[in-house]
Amino acid sequence: MRAFRRSNRLVLLGFASSIVMSAAPVSAQPSKQSWPQRAVRVIVPNPPGVALDVSLRLFAEPLSARWKQPVVVENLPGADGIIAAREFVGRRDNDTLLYSFAGLISINPLLHEKLPYDPARDLTPIASTTDNFIAIAVPASSKINSLKELEQLARSRPGKLTWAATPGLPYYALASFQKSNGLDMVQASYRDFSPAFVDLREGRIDALASGVAPLLSQARAGKIKLLAFINRERAAAAPDVPTAAEAGYPQLTFSAITGFFGWRDMPNALREHIAADIRAVTAEPAIKDRLAKMGAVALGSTPAEFAAAIEAQRAKVAAIATAMSVKPVN
Repeated sequence: MRAFRRSNRLVLLGFASSIVMSAAPVSAQPSKQSWPQRAVRVIVPNPPGVALDVSLRLFAEPLSARWKQPVVVENLPGADGIIAAREFVGRRDNDTLLYSFAGLISINPLLHEKLPYDPARDLTPIASTTDNFIAIAVPASSKINSLKELEQLARSRPGKLTWAATPGLPYYALASFQKSNGLDMVQASYRDFSPAFVDLREGRIDALASGVAPLLSQARAGKIKLLAFINRERAAAAPDVPTAAEAGYPQLTFSAITGFFGWRDMPNALREHIAADIRAVTAEPAIKDRLAKMGAVALGSTPAEFAAAIEAQRAKVAAIATAMSVKPVN
């Protein structure tokens, strides 16, 4: 526990200082007038076809038009995004950006004692793009129809109900739900999470939390039930499903933000310039509509706003990890 707290303090202090340091000019780096001079490569820590990759590709074409250079997507999945982050940092390339969930900064330091990148300095927040909807679901055959009923049934049957969650925010949300309500549920672990969706549909697990994209088709087919979203607002893709706050659990409210990151010591003027282009794209009605159908809401932000949102997520997840006595591993 002592190692976890020390690591957590260092990440917080380093991340706060990085916001100040990013404003310092770096003469060897490109200016907003000169960038980009060639194709912009964007690394994403997920395989092709999943929600994060698909949303990036929505941004690629309009950003390419603005930057007058091709935008090339590179998929480097695995290891909680660590593989992608390590590659991004190792390139030291001013024409490469990273597109990722905020967990590379907010969650990975809580799970991994040693990382091949410095979360506070190597990944410079540029702009958020989406808040991705995360749902808590149960089988269609279940008698549970709300978070309150899930709590009541779990309380009446300690150690009997099973649950699963994708890594990151879904895991912490469902674990927090149990911890804060004194529930005893059994986690079903998966090396490959794909079978978990089948087990949910077939009633072999009692509850599951994940990004909503892989759940929507099953919910619409009547094979599972969505109990709530942990986001601040309802999802346009499933407007009848309440938020966790509306269901009586405001402590389960999270922002599952994703966005673009730049390299260490990226010039602040360039950072602001790229962020303005990203905000313009997120404001396009066609982009908003496509993201909504995928189970996400378009955001767009300044660099400072994105950094603050990441820190808010980090602080909230860190509090949950402390309550659960989570210790980072080597």
